[in-house]
Amino acid sequence: MPPFTSLQLRCLLNRCCLSPAPFLTQSASSSCFTPTHFTKFTFLLLPLCRPFSSLTIKPSSDPDPIAQSISAELVKSPDTDSLSISQRLNLNFSHITNSITPSLVLQTLNLSPDAGRTVVGFHQWLVTAAGFNHTDETISFFVDYFGRRKDFQSTHELLREGKGVIGSKSLESVVDRLVRAGRPTKVVGFFDRMDRDYGFKRDRESLTLIVNKLCDNGYASYAERMVKNLANEIFPDEIICDLLIKGWCVDGKLEEAKRLAGEMYSGGFEIGTMAYNAILDCVCKLCRAKDPFRLHSEAEKVLVEMDSRGVPRNVETFNVLINNLCKMRKTQDALDLFYRIGEWGCNPDETTFLVLIKSLYQAARVGEGDEMIDRMKSAGYGDKLDKKAYYSF
Repeated sequence: MPPFTSLQLRCLLNRCCLSPAPFLTQSASSSCFTPTHFTKFTFLLLPLCRPFSSLTIKPSSDPDPIAQSISAELVKSPDTDSLSISQRLNLNFSHITNSITPSLVLQTLNLSPDAGRTVVGFHQWLVTAAGFNHTDETISFFVDYFGRRKDFQSTHELLREGKGVIGSKSLESVVDRLVRAGRPTKVVGFFDRMDRDYGFKRDRESLTLIVNKLCDNGYASYAERMVKNLANEIFPDEIICDLLIKGWCVDGKLEEAKRLAGEMYSGGFEIGTMAYNAILDCVCKLCRAKDPFRLHSEAEKVLVEMDSRGVPRNVETFNVLINNLCKMRKTQDALDLFYRIGEWGCNPDETTFLVLIKSLYQAARVGEGDEMIDRMKSAGYGDKLDKKAYYSF
């Protein structure tokens, strides 16, 4: 069966709606969402029920024919030709060496997931025969490629050859691939020797990058130990502290996050909005899993602490609350909170709208979902309503 068109999806949703839903009205939220000072915040009334087909989706561009041809050589079995890959590429593509671009290199690699170490020959051909000048960005393409295959020996050789050219993009790629491969110990060891082996700078910026990657992927304990061991060389700042707290929250270990936050306050650090948002999200997730009726009261405790310490709320704070409310099918509570965002000087972003639109359609409140789409476009986020977003609704 061919996929539904956007207009067919719209009609299907309308048929599934058993009865028209009431229009959205602003109502008082629970005490945990009430600000100290009230200011009126309203949206312009917009026309309702705009059809899905009002969005034009641009088709994806076809791959470059040259990239397809080079890829065909890379994935070809070596037994079918006595020439090396570098020789074959030089024989067949010497006439296009002046037109090789970073985009062409990236497309070729993306089209050749099964080429394996033959890609090493492609890299060598680019440098020698084609006279291609590698940049930090293009080397990061190869680092990503070998990292996806967990071929870190080839990555090591590539980085050593690129010493003097590689920079932040290559560093981010190699750290990202090591972490996603489940090798946090290798990441810590990499940081210890990356200056000597590859010429990467060991500074607070690179440490922040590594801590961020470790924490985002569930390795907060490795990140915290690393930061403490390096404290005499690179003293952590508040961003690193916030990332560590966020990392414990990603792991679902709320007590560890609170323990670390207490240590930070004792050491004279200020915990920022990012850390509190992570704690808030962790609290909400734990309540959803164990006792949904406690979500409002437990979230209120976090918000009150933020206020008492002078930590401002931002749109992400509201996105955390709205997302968790929608996952509990409390769409109306999420809408009530949505209408009060402006009272804290914040404006909804694309995440706010997408979460609410999806929740409204899941609740069969199709007209209100259409209205929210119009609000999203009016707010300047219409470009985020791509094909993937519509199918998620």
